[in-house]
Amino acid sequence: MPETNGERGTDGAADIVIITGMSGAGRSTAANALEDLGWFVVDNLPPALLPTMLDLADRASLTRVAAIVDVRSRAFSTDLKSAISSLAARGVSPHVVFLEASDGALVRRFENVRRPHPMQGPGTITDGIAAERELLREVRGDSDMVLDTSALNVHELRSRMHACFGGDSVTRLRLNIVSFGYKYGLPVDADLVADCRFLPNPHWVPALRPLSGCDAAVRDYVLSQPGATEFLDAYLAVLEVSLAGFEREGRRYVTLAVGCTGGKHRSVAIAEQIAARLGGRDVTVSHRDLGRE
Repeated sequence: MPETNGERGTDGAADIVIITGMSGAGRSTAANALEDLGWFVVDNLPPALLPTMLDLADRASLTRVAAIVDVRSRAFSTDLKSAISSLAARGVSPHVVFLEASDGALVRRFENVRRPHPMQGPGTITDGIAAERELLREVRGDSDMVLDTSALNVHELRSRMHACFGGDSVTRLRLNIVSFGYKYGLPVDADLVADCRFLPNPHWVPALRPLSGCDAAVRDYVLSQPGATEFLDAYLAVLEVSLAGFEREGRRYVTLAVGCTGGKHRSVAIAEQIAARLGGRDVTVSHRDLGRE
């Protein structure tokens, strides 16, 4: 595994990330991405050993360490909560990332690799998924970041991990803005949602229909509509208040989903505008449904 470089935090502690979530949702890919970024990664670590991992990291002067924990470790939820509490008592706040995917996506992935789900026993893959989802319900709710990988390929997941963990530390709040189309469903990992369907749809303008919100003509059309500028001004004011509150609560990752009907024109243009006007923050932008029609 690659060694980390750079200075340790002002309190001398290493950055710690815990990757968990549904089997088949991409934990191994996430682990590989972190290793490529110079994180020291331990796979399949029993939650009870997290404090021990921190001790070893301190002795080795490692600045960034990550642990992949999952249901292969029994008494998972209780052990993980206890381990995080132990770390908190030492003044360490690990960043918990939960990877998930839809049932359909998980079934396809297990069928493609021709392996059983680790919790299906004598039942079906869907039985195992249901059991694991129930077991992880509380962990998901307590996680700092929930990342839905249903529509992500390996390269896209690696890119998301690089965007989140490519810096020298993970102490600053990072905002991920994703545009989407309501007809394809709301992103399940969204913390905040902005609806742009009140604006006229460029789809009905023949010259704009083949273009996207990334094109200047569509952007100018969307921003020129009544209410567009007022919406941006008002929403950004609310967003700044929300993000400040998330920071006070210790959140490190927030996902803002910006939606329109198809995820091609209005939501893309508004998402890009929000990102541009948050220039002082750590922001990434992605367009989930662009090119899907």
